[in-house]
Amino acid sequence: MSLRVGVDLDGVVANFRAGFEAAAATVGVGFGTTGAEAAIADPLSSREIKKIWEHVRASPNWWSALEPHEPAQIVRLSEMARRLRWEVVFMTKRPGTAGDTVQFQSQWWLERQGFRYPAVVTVPGSRGELANALRLDVIVDDQMINCVDVVSASTAKAVLLLRDAIAQETRDYAVSRGIGVVTSLEEALDVLESLHETVRERRGRLQRLSDWFSGGRNKPQDAALPDQSLADVVLRKD
Repeated sequence: MSLRVGVDLDGVVANFRAGFEAAAATVGVGFGTTGAEAAIADPLSSREIKKIWEHVRASPNWWSALEPHEPAQIVRLSEMARRLRWEVVFMTKRPGTAGDTVQFQSQWWLERQGFRYPAVVTVPGSRGELANALRLDVIVDDQMINCVDVVSASTAKAVLLLRDAIAQETRDYAVSRGIGVVTSLEEALDVLESLHETVRERRGRLQRLSDWFSGGRNKPQDAALPDQSLADVVLRKD
């Protein structure tokens, strides 16, 4: 039995942050610091943000020039999807730019990174509604709001890719909502592969996924699940 997996583009496979900072520098807007500190120490004004986005929208095929996060893992995801017969859909809310459509730019970019024949859905609305419409089993996203939307509005489960390892409050909140937390795409794929084995071996897919993401609470006595709950697995880093 195969999984239906939704994967966010920016922040999960594409390094949007680096591209946005480069665009800011081009139009003369400086972050001052980088990474998680930038949002706290040097918040941008609405005028500055608008200026950056105007530059992005005017740049031909801007989305196709982003650097990848963990390029080897994008290839691995493609290979896993083929081998394990997963249905993988990449999801994005990217605004349009000059040049080709967002969908074509995204597909072209994914092909260049080694993911063959990628399916890309460009929907600006609710991720929960999209997960329902596509009958997804699980999504991987770097935005808490999207993960909460999915687990609240659909039967799909969510894995939050939290690259900021020190964001303990966000991590704790996610786990309390039954959302798995990982710190890399590699770790996310490890979780999905283990989840695939569990789904393959037993019946009742959605109930079983719920068990994985409940942190071990209310686990049926006859459930042949790993001794460690998903929360333990994805939070095992010291």
